[in-house]
Amino acid sequence: MALTRAHPPLPGSSPGSFPGSFHGSRRGTTLGFLVSAVLTAVPFWLVMTGALASVQATALTIFALALIQIVVHVVFFLHVDTRAEGGWTLIAFVFTVILVAITIGGSIWIMYHLDINMMPMPVQAP
Repeated sequence: MALTRAHPPLPGSSPGSFPGSFHGSRRGTTLGFLVSAVLTAVPFWLVMTGALASVQATALTIFALALIQIVVHVVFFLHVDTRAEGGWTLIAFVFTVILVAITIGGSIWIMYHLDINMMPMPVQAP
């Protein structure tokens, strides 16, 4: 029975991972966690204290912070950038985001028009 010799891991990869894959550093993961925690605590604080004058401003701020948090998660935890797998991971992610945006936007558009066009007609007196 012949024994095979295992290849050493490639630089930037950990044992048991795909060759060339990068799982980030402890510093990057900690920074991502701290930024995510702040981006979670700030909207909670805004709602609980009523720091902003209007409900619309609070909602827009929370929405903006949620979008920033999505970017933080994608960069620090999913490691999607131009370096990962020669940029193919980023291209696949952008394609997925576009498809999700078209699906959600199209669904909202269809539901809006169904609501307008399916409203009951007012009954006119004879």
